[in-house]
Amino acid sequence: MSRSDAVTFKGNSITLAGQEVQVGQAAPDFRLHYFKDGMQTLTLADVKGKPTLISVVPSLDTPVCATQTKTFNETLGALGDSINAVTVSLDLPFAMNRFCGAEGITNMQSASDYQDRNFGNGWGTLIEELKILTRAIFVLDADGKVMHVEYVGEVTEEPNYSAAVMALKAHL
Repeated sequence: MSRSDAVTFKGNSITLAGQEVQVGQAAPDFRLHYFKDGMQTLTLADVKGKPTLISVVPSLDTPVCATQTKTFNETLGALGDSINAVTVSLDLPFAMNRFCGAEGITNMQSASDYQDRNFGNGWGTLIEELKILTRAIFVLDADGKVMHVEYVGEVTEEPNYSAAVMALKAHL
C-alpha cells in the first residue's frame, strides 16, 4: 500500500511525518544507532554495495514486531552476507540487543532512530500522534535506489513478507 492511502493504528487514522518514499527514488540518507563494543552509527553509505531490506517496526517488545523480525531473520538467513537486513525502531539499542540475543536474531541488524528521529522523518514513517515508527518495509538495490516499498495499512498487522523477499532476491 502507498502511504497516501489511509494508515491506521488499531483502526484509528494516524498522521505520518515526512515525505512518502517512492519506488525508483534514491533512498533518503539516515543515521541510526546500535550498540556493539560501544555506540555505533549506521548510515545509508554503510549499506550500499549490497541489496538491503529495511524492516521498520514500532517496538520489538510487541508481538507483531517480534514476529516480523523473527520471520525476516529466518527467511533471509539463507542469503547470508550477500544482503543487508536491518530492523529499525525507536527502541533503545540496549533493548534491541537484549531482544535479538533472547530470540536468536543473527541475520538482522537492529538499529535505533531514538536520538533524533531522522529516519522516521526522512522515510515518512514517524507516527506524529504516538512518536513511534509505523510498520513499513523498504528494499534497496546495491546503489541505494528504492526498489520496493510497503507502508502496512494497519500498524498492528504483519507486512507482505513474500513480496519484500522477492524484491530483495530480484537484486542479487
